[in-house]
Amino acid sequence: MRKIIPFLIVCVLVSPAIGRQPTQPKDTQALKAALQAKLDEWHKAGKFPGATLGVVLPDGESFGLATGYSDRAARTPMKPNDRMLAGSVGKTFAAATALQLVKEGRIGLDDKVEKYLGGEPWFARLPNAKDITVRQLMNHTSGLVRYEFKPQFTKDLTANPEKAWTPAELVAYLLDEKRPFEAGKGWDYSDTNYIVLGMIIEKVTGRKFYDEASRRLLKPLKLKDTIPQDGLKLKGVVQGYAGPNNPFGGKDAMIQEERFTINPQFEWTGGGFASTAQDLARWAKMMYEGRAYSPDLLPEVLDGVSAPMLGRETRYGLGVIVRKTQAGTSYGHSGFFPGYMTDMMYFPDSKIAIAVQVNTSVGRDLGKPLSRVLVEMMEVIRDQK
Repeated sequence: MRKIIPFLIVCVLVSPAIGRQPTQPKDTQALKAALQAKLDEWHKAGKFPGATLGVVLPDGESFGLATGYSDRAARTPMKPNDRMLAGSVGKTFAAATALQLVKEGRIGLDDKVEKYLGGEPWFARLPNAKDITVRQLMNHTSGLVRYEFKPQFTKDLTANPEKAWTPAELVAYLLDEKRPFEAGKGWDYSDTNYIVLGMIIEKVTGRKFYDEASRRLLKPLKLKDTIPQDGLKLKGVVQGYAGPNNPFGGKDAMIQEERFTINPQFEWTGGGFASTAQDLARWAKMMYEGRAYSPDLLPEVLDGVSAPMLGRETRYGLGVIVRKTQAGTSYGHSGFFPGYMTDMMYFPDSKIAIAVQVNTSVGRDLGKPLSRVLVEMMEVIRDQK
């Protein structure tokens, strides 16, 4: 799910990358110590419970770090391998699965969605139903509005917090809606786009999305700390804090008696994974180096459209936010789920990937956007070369 308040979606958009680009640091232990100090400094200055940081260096060496607490009440120290819900970062797994199917000729990026889902009884009631293409789902230019922030959806979710939602039930919240723009003629971030993409993936494969993602991505790429967000109990996921009176259940602590206060299963291909910062950094490097799908599709992935909601000069491709930062252009994705926030960036000039997760979704408690944290960490890495 997308970040709710402007503070959370502000990207670090400043002058072009400066000077020298980072290379493989010679002393990894010194680098870890420098990054840990920066992480602890951020935690001390903020009000958030805890955070994890994952780093992958140019040669593929990876490591994780942690600061603060995974449980604020018990003051349990956060560990690098603690899992958190990754929010919209999970869209990248749906995108990579779809891209594999594109290479196999089973999905066409410029095919009309009607080709795959036109037989569904609700399909004609979608905004722009007959005009939307697969590409427009993946880059958020379809004109399908967000189901996840509909007042009726949050009301129904709170009233029946353990419900397991079907994709068709989620899409139903925007049937007969007035379109905000013609397909391909605007941009608006919406989980609904990736819910519909997930339905296409299941239609053409005849398999459940999580089974496909596991078979095609998680297992072969050895993402052992990344798991489907498919129920009320998720192994290894630490407590998340959403703030009192949050619209998704109204509780601050999102896990009560080892169960989520709302069923996170509803996010599905709009996000839908729990992971560690280290796994996500490894994933970012593989995703944006074209190693999670055929590399000849990478230019299509990175061919973004203007995404002004995410910041000046920011573009959105096929499951990628392209951002200009002080540390250079980055490819990545950010994510929000009540109680958790995530951001990951891959810097192509240096071939370094970084990811950060926090177990709060109260943006003001961070002191700075997660994108700024990642850029500052990248600057530490550059200074260690």
